[in-house]
Amino acid sequence: MIKKQRTIKEPVTISGVGLHSGEEVNISFLPAPENHGYKFRRIDIEGKPVVKADVFNVIDTSRGTTLEENGVRIITVEHTLAALAGLEIDNIMIELDRSEPPILDGSSKIFVEALLKAGIVDQNEEKCYFQITENIVYNDPNKKVEIIAIPSDNFRVSVMIDFETNVLGTQNAAISNLSQFREEISSCRTFVFLHELENLVNNNQIKGGDLNNAIVFINRVISDEELSRLATLFKREKVAVLKEGILNNLELRFKNEPARHKLLDVIGDLSLIGMPINAHIIAYRPGHHSNIEFAKKIRQFIKQTQNKKEVFQYDVNAKPVYDINQIKKIIPHRYPFLLVDKILNITDTRVIGLKNVTMNEGFFIGHFPAEPVMPGVLQVEAMAQTGGIFFLHSKLDPENYNTYFLKIDNVKFRNKVIPGDTLIFDLNLISPIRRGICQMKGTAYVGDKIVMEAELTAQIIKNK
Repeated sequence: MIKKQRTIKEPVTISGVGLHSGEEVNISFLPAPENHGYKFRRIDIEGKPVVKADVFNVIDTSRGTTLEENGVRIITVEHTLAALAGLEIDNIMIELDRSEPPILDGSSKIFVEALLKAGIVDQNEEKCYFQITENIVYNDPNKKVEIIAIPSDNFRVSVMIDFETNVLGTQNAAISNLSQFREEISSCRTFVFLHELENLVNNNQIKGGDLNNAIVFINRVISDEELSRLATLFKREKVAVLKEGILNNLELRFKNEPARHKLLDVIGDLSLIGMPINAHIIAYRPGHHSNIEFAKKIRQFIKQTQNKKEVFQYDVNAKPVYDINQIKKIIPHRYPFLLVDKILNITDTRVIGLKNVTMNEGFFIGHFPAEPVMPGVLQVEAMAQTGGIFFLHSKLDPENYNTYFLKIDNVKFRNKVIPGDTLIFDLNLISPIRRGICQMKGTAYVGDKIVMEAELTAQIIKNK
């Protein structure tokens, strides 16, 4: 079934206190256009800078997920993002007048309620899912963490946690569809062990934390004297330990609420991939650091897969658009500097060239005798000659013109080119040709592997 992208019908604002900063903060969710994604705007900073919710903008995962772009920081974003992803909202602008969304009750519940109150509406553009086609695995043996993405027809998550304590050992949680998020996951609160909480409070690290926004587990015997001290520390008249091994500040909403909250965190952190995915995520002992590293692996897989899909597929038996003799009638290059053997395809905006790399190339004599590698500058030259053919082929008298480099930008050499390789050059116009100046973005492949990329600017000049 085709799904449309979604945003909210009208703006909505929530107020609260940031967990780490302890500052009062207002967070507003605003409708956004198609293909906008999730972005944060700091309205308390001059110029109202925007921070994109992108996995490669994550700079810290020690006590939550923190984003930073151009020096502007957003702290503890996972519960906010989980609410958006869990409701399958695609496009939204999130405005903050501080650096951190409010912690509220330690879950995504209040965010979800506010977003539902604002109303969720379909947009014109289709939602684009990325289909995971092979297993993607992240391992951290030191922390006993393993996360895997398995191909699936929809997005589903299974989580297992094990803190190896009497009060919080092994727990499982799972959803088979995001439609379950609101009722089964969104209200599940963050949790902490007492010794961690005391350390954080004593080091002034959770200025906005109190016993209303976290489940506190007690994993040791605690005396009445210590309970009195805790009551004073947390500004309570009295605290006690319940039979489940938690402080009596709250009751569990589910027996496996901690595992469900970890699942919530997984959904929030994986939303930073930047597009919805179809996969079964199985996570053993996940945390923010592992979630983000896993999200980066998925992003890299998406990029590699999309690049593969863009590789021009050619029939080796098909007649080329231009063979080597025809190429020699278009560009002036000759041996040993003619570096294009065929033109496989040419349109108004694109050209595909081919270069067979053989051991007979003169440059392999010295580059390098023991390990022959095609020089990067010659790869760029071969790409430029392909672009030159694109530039000149429409001229009635191409032999009366030459093309000259004006600029080469963003050159990246990604893999070696060696004897026996077949180089495919795929160049696309960046902008229309004006006043004899052509700008093209080029990518060079060997098989489905990118070996080089560059942006080329050249000028056509008539020979004197």
